[in-house]
Amino acid sequence: MKNLMLCLTLLLCAGPVTAQTLTGQEILQKVDANMAVDQAVSMSTMIVHGRSGSRTITSKSWNKGRDKAFVEYLSPAREKGKKMLKLGDKIWTYTPEPTDRIITISGHLLRQSVMGSDLSYEDVTENDHLVDLYDAEVIAEDEINGQHCYVLQLRAKEQDISYHSRKLWVDSEHWLPLKEERYAKSGKLLKTIEIIEIFQVAERWYPKKMIFKDVLSSGKGTEYLIDSIEFDVEVPDHLLTQAALRK
Repeated sequence: MKNLMLCLTLLLCAGPVTAQTLTGQEILQKVDANMAVDQAVSMSTMIVHGRSGSRTITSKSWNKGRDKAFVEYLSPAREKGKKMLKLGDKIWTYTPEPTDRIITISGHLLRQSVMGSDLSYEDVTENDHLVDLYDAEVIAEDEINGQHCYVLQLRAKEQDISYHSRKLWVDSEHWLPLKEERYAKSGKLLKTIEIIEIFQVAERWYPKKMIFKDVLSSGKGTEYLIDSIEFDVEVPDHLLTQAALRK
């Protein structure tokens, strides 16, 4: 009987111990499984809360792999027809009338704001697997709005990266970073991100509403909403070309 009681006690303890022994890299892999996409088409709304008021911008995006993306802006009228293409480590932007101009963006310019928002060009087109870019360590456990989270400290594996370190509060039920802080190499905080609402699409959970805040700017933050998204859809190669910018 004593042996039976001992076995039952060990079995009851096994669950929490197993959960606690997840490494930072294993948790980050679970985040990537939800956040990174192979091929996807999405509709989104960006609400920029500036010093003089708020602006709402809608767009449609196509993503293929980690380094190919195409974005077309749909509204308001002053932004309609503008497009963005990402191929590898370069981005091209197109502005229709009156300029009909294509501009190449690369290097440090990728960290500039998109349309006065708190998102950079890199933020808008990011689709990397974080586990490939960062070493992750579990440094604490916390709670956000009643949801248990693992707190991860991320350190960049390479020096030439916009955010040299990140701190993530990862929801242990849905494996999404409910809160994030992004830092420069100097240790200075650059940006904060919060996931306010999530939704389920097929087998994965995905952010529905996020708040981005560039702490170096004087604005009041930018809301980013995913209105709809389809995963594992065929994204045509002809769309991911500079020629498609003027079509």
